[in-house]
Amino acid sequence: MAAIKINHEKCTLCKLCIDACPFGAIEIRDEKLFINENCNLCGICVKTCPEGALSKEESVVSFADISSYKGIWFFAENRDDKLCPVAFEMLNAALQLKRDIGEDVAGILIGNNVKKFASELTARGADKVYVIEDSMLEHFQEETYASAMAQLIVKHKPNIVISAATMIGRAFIPAVAAKIRTGLTADCTDIGIDPETKLLVQTRPTFGGNLMAKIICRNHRPQMATIRPKMFEESSDVNNGQPDIIIEEFDKSSLLNNIAILKKERMQNTVVIQEAEVIVSGGRGVNDPKNFEMIRELADLLGGAVGASRAAVDSGWIPYPHQVGQTGRTVKPKIYIACGISGSIQHLAGMQTSDYIIAINKDPDAPIFRVANLGIVGDIFEVIPVLIKKIKEARKC
Repeated sequence: MAAIKINHEKCTLCKLCIDACPFGAIEIRDEKLFINENCNLCGICVKTCPEGALSKEESVVSFADISSYKGIWFFAENRDDKLCPVAFEMLNAALQLKRDIGEDVAGILIGNNVKKFASELTARGADKVYVIEDSMLEHFQEETYASAMAQLIVKHKPNIVISAATMIGRAFIPAVAAKIRTGLTADCTDIGIDPETKLLVQTRPTFGGNLMAKIICRNHRPQMATIRPKMFEESSDVNNGQPDIIIEEFDKSSLLNNIAILKKERMQNTVVIQEAEVIVSGGRGVNDPKNFEMIRELADLLGGAVGASRAAVDSGWIPYPHQVGQTGRTVKPKIYIACGISGSIQHLAGMQTSDYIIAINKDPDAPIFRVANLGIVGDIFEVIPVLIKKIKEARKC
């Protein structure tokens, strides 16, 4: 940690540093200069002191055992008794890292009766699969999953651990990082290996989305990241031979959770836009929540899901689970229809990798047209009803 150091022999108590400090972090106690808890290490005082009595010192943290961490791990998320598509996306991401650093790729299966999924992972390129099965892990709970994953990491010491930034990944992976005292870059849009240092480079938008930050973790292991779904393609079938499966026991002794799940019910009308092949999204141009019925009707006719821009969600016209963009969901459907959406950089970050983009907007200069495969310059209240009518007529033929 950095710190401001005071050489009391040089200090003349001239108070110039006290006057210069914008945070009120410097004071005199018992005729000596003192730095209090308000200090944010800006260094202004160091530059101000005419006697050179103040200095900013950096302490270098190093860990001799970092070299003992080997391997690239990915959390293989499973729900409803099957592997989720994001499990294979994370496997593909891990395999790309393997090409740069040559370390084995391992999938992590946590749950009850999940060993059967191991062969699916090795068939698509995983070198090995670690499995923790227990009745307590049948239903997802943050504490139990975090404890199970942390136990595996402490025992086997992987170099890199990645997970999809789904509701499950976002819920328990930060707790894992906290338990093992390492860093975590959340909600990445890309990851890669620095060719010189061989460190994991984790890329994510800064707050506001105007810049992309590249983050590394020098002194702690494992290097951890959660990655937005749809940022990587699913891994292909490569027939990687017999699965190397490592079964681990789940140590429940440290658990504080006394919660027991008595019943599990599927919510009706659950929005899963990340898995939709067709998405019809409405933006600020929809003007009113009742007009989303028009968007929904078009989506239903096309067998798709309803999406929305942040402006529509912030206006209260449609719930947050429909939001597409940097602060919402990242999607990659076969067809994405943007209705009355201008195309801010935040929204484009969540949908511009769609296979085919259709934009409907009355502003011919709207940014959405720059990424659209097909642009329709027109009022959505005129265009969409015509589309709905034409589709219905075609269905009757």
